[in-house]
Amino acid sequence: MKKSQETPEANAKPALSPQDEAHRKYRRGRIYVRTGQVLMIVGALVAIVHWLAHIEAFGPTQPELWLDAAAGYPMGAMLLISGAIIAGQKPK
Repeated sequence: MKKSQETPEANAKPALSPQDEAHRKYRRGRIYVRTGQVLMIVGALVAIVHWLAHIEAFGPTQPELWLDAAAGYPMGAMLLISGAIIAGQKPK
C-alpha cells in the first residue's frame, strides 16, 4: 500500500493501559515539579549573591547600575516566580 492509501488505524499508537497512563502522568508531573524547584533555587541564589554584593562581601565595590537593575533582585524574583508557576502545573 502506498503511504497516501494507508488508513489512520495503521498509523495509530497502541492504547496505553490505565496503569501506564497514570505512570506517564506521574512522571510528567514530577518533571514539572523538579524543573520548577531548580528554577526557584537558582532564583534564590541570584538574589542572595546580589544581596551579598550589596553588603560588600566580595570586596568594596558595588554592582553597576545595569547589573543592579537587570540581574539583581528582579532576575531573582522572576526566576522564583516562574519556578513556582512551573512547579505548580498539573500534568495533562
